[in-house]
Amino acid sequence: MANDLSLFSIEVLGLVGRQGAGPHDLLRFAQRGRMLAWAGESQYYTEPKRLAKLGYLAARKEPGKTRERTVYTLTDKGLEALREYAQRPVTFTPLKSDALLRMLICDLTGEEVTRESMIALRDDLADIAARLDQAEEAAHGLPHREKYLLIATHFLRRYLELHEDLVDEVERELSAPATAPRSPRRAPSAATAPAQR
Repeated sequence: MANDLSLFSIEVLGLVGRQGAGPHDLLRFAQRGRMLAWAGESQYYTEPKRLAKLGYLAARKEPGKTRERTVYTLTDKGLEALREYAQRPVTFTPLKSDALLRMLICDLTGEEVTRESMIALRDDLADIAARLDQAEEAAHGLPHREKYLLIATHFLRRYLELHEDLVDEVERELSAPATAPRSPRRAPSAATAPAQR
């Protein structure tokens, strides 16, 4: 891979694909499944410009809903970069994982707080699962990519299930918050004790 291309660059070139795309389209494609949205939103606007300056993309203006929009398409150089990248052996990409960092620091922060924050991940996982449903539906509308997108989506579902298993294990293995102890009843003092008859 050329020194001026990162994994994010390859993602952008791949998202531009055969039909071309504008920066807003690129961001929408990446956010559809969330797990492939590697970069901040602004980078989906700046990286295509950079790649166009380097000759990997061509830019043209098209009418938009309210103003002109820039649409990028792959150049021969961009397509050649993707083909060169595809020939390289796949390597394992290091994980950037909030969940695994919580395990790393659990002995320093405590099991109860870690357990509660990990349980909260379930809402996030449900949102991603819904987005994967949408991504799978969208793949059916792209016959030239459908098979490949569905393979990726099926992998992401299994990756999501792995996170669900992790949350289940953390909930099971880490100590639950102790319920607040009831205040012990104090024996009435002689002054407040009812008189003995």
